Amino acid sequence: MLKEKLKDYHLILASGSPRRQQFFKDLELDFEIRLKEVDEVYPPELKHAEISDYLAQLKAKPFLEELEANDILVTSDTIVWHNNTALGKPKTKDEAFTMLKSMSNTTHDVITSVCFSTTTTKQTVNEVTKVTFKAFTDAEIWHYVNTYNPMDKAGAYGIQEWIGQIGVTNLEGSFFNVVGMPTHLVYQTLEAIVN
Repeated sequence: MLKEKLKDYHLILASGSPRRQQFFKDLELDFEIRLKEVDEVYPPELKHAEISDYLAQLKAKPFLEELEANDILVTSDTIVWHNNTALGKPKTKDEAFTMLKSMSNTTHDVITSVCFSTTTTKQTVNEVTKVTFKAFTDAEIWHYVNTYNPMDKAGAYGIQEWIGQIGVTNLEGSFFNVVGMPTHLVYQTLEAIVN
């Protein structure tokens, strides 16, 4: 098992996301959480997975100087790509409503990039999942926005929450990727690093 293979390594998850932290626990990995503030700004010419790749790598930068020989640093970023635009985390309830309204009765991409950094290497992987929503009523969107916390989620929604349960009509790809981490890809990449 991977946990056994990682026993000579020190795994660091640089994420404040409770969902990503839970995934690492669910994967039975021993890890430390380290957090540093990063201004998540990317060059405007970047598109689709280029954005989340860039941001996952950007989140690794403040830690690189302090990595030790057996450290593996994991940083990650999720975006929602819809109508040729990246939807990040909404700043207001109105913005959350507008995002969800724009995705109603359409399909969007959820892209999560994960960057693995050591003292000698850096590798970034990403996963794209296509999510199709039913046509939401304004009342359904406002119920979700007012009852749940869409502000800490890219694209203003959590697929594991009420809106995902009533609204997702089709899913192509990894469900866990939409929650915030392509767990199968993380597991596979860590295995490759330590083999």
